[in-house]
Amino acid sequence: YTAAPPHVSNEGYAYAKRMIDVMNRCYAEQYGCNMTSIIPTNIYGPHDNFSIEGGHVIPGLIHKAYLAKKNGTVLSIWGSGTPLRQFIFNRDLGELTVWVLRDYDSVEPIILSVPEEDEVTIRDVALMIAEASGLPMEQVKFDTTKSDGQYKKTANNAKLASLRPDYRFKPMAEGIAEAVEWFSANYETARKGAH
Repeated sequence: YTAAPPHVSNEGYAYAKRMIDVMNRCYAEQYGCNMTSIIPTNIYGPHDNFSIEGGHVIPGLIHKAYLAKKNGTVLSIWGSGTPLRQFIFNRDLGELTVWVLRDYDSVEPIILSVPEEDEVTIRDVALMIAEASGLPMEQVKFDTTKSDGQYKKTANNAKLASLRPDYRFKPMAEGIAEAVEWFSANYETARKGAH
């Protein structure tokens, strides 16, 4: 969360989210109503939307890896794989959201994210997904003719860390393995639509 202007690729969504914070402060000042907003980073886990076209990074790659393994084709990842991202397992986000509802008493937004040092490259994410899917690494290809997008979207979770210093996030490889296992077991009924 930063006061700097958002990246142009995401400015409409980002400014809409920022207006929620303005609304929360205004409601608190005018009506004494204490509301807040949470700012999660990229979410992944079982029961996600595994759409290849409209889903988020991890669920979309899990779906692509599933199909690559099933069909003996290449898992093609857009870009070089070098961009960095922070990901939060969906159950971690659920637990932290309940904590915010019960115990967080501020109108100031709170970032719900793994620490900055847990940022991972898209390449590392893709390789974890391939491994969890049982997909041979030689079937994983990075398409550098496609854009990497924004290189970094780092979120500072210092406020969360100060309020919940003992919270332990699910390790990334474990969370990905669980999401891959869930998707494989529930392929027929898993959400795979554009939204």
